[in-house]
Amino acid sequence: MFTGIVQSIGRIVAAAPRADGLRLAVDVGALDSGEIRVGDSIAVAGCCLTVVEKTGQQLSFDVSAETLACTARLDRPGRVNLELSLRLSDRLGGHLVSGHVDGVGVVARVDAVGDGSTRLDVDAPAALARFIAPKGSIAIDGVSLTVNDVTGPRFAVNLIPHTLAVTTLGELAPGARVNLEVDVIARYVARLQETP
Repeated sequence: MFTGIVQSIGRIVAAAPRADGLRLAVDVGALDSGEIRVGDSIAVAGCCLTVVEKTGQQLSFDVSAETLACTARLDRPGRVNLELSLRLSDRLGGHLVSGHVDGVGVVARVDAVGDGSTRLDVDAPAALARFIAPKGSIAIDGVSLTVNDVTGPRFAVNLIPHTLAVTTLGELAPGARVNLEVDVIARYVARLQETP
């Protein structure tokens, strides 16, 4: 489990074919890797991945074809949000995030708000839209955010200057694909309503 509070921006430095997927090498940047061990879970751009190798500040992850099929931008070098898995003693500053990406959204608009903040409009896959509600939680590329409004499959969030400074979300432009994870509580409520 994670909280959606990004701890560092890392960089995928290599994505090498391996079996039916890829072996990613990620430079973890300012993330303290001292306690990270092989087998630990780390959210990489919102996707929970298992450390399979560690060399200094570089971690390696095996990513399956299934994961590559339902995520964005894990198949090439580039900057990524990183978060270590949650310990039971940690503060829950964001919301409960599993790191199981539900789908890929597409950035529709990026507008400066005027106070240094940015409004980000994202088109979600139709199958996920019913789980997204105003004032609800959503994770975009692993960042815990509050939904401002929803119109059909399009939703909007506000990115404050701090979020823009400590995540990769400030780099997004219209047309960019982003990893989405809807609120786990919304999924369970919907499932309960379906059960007779």
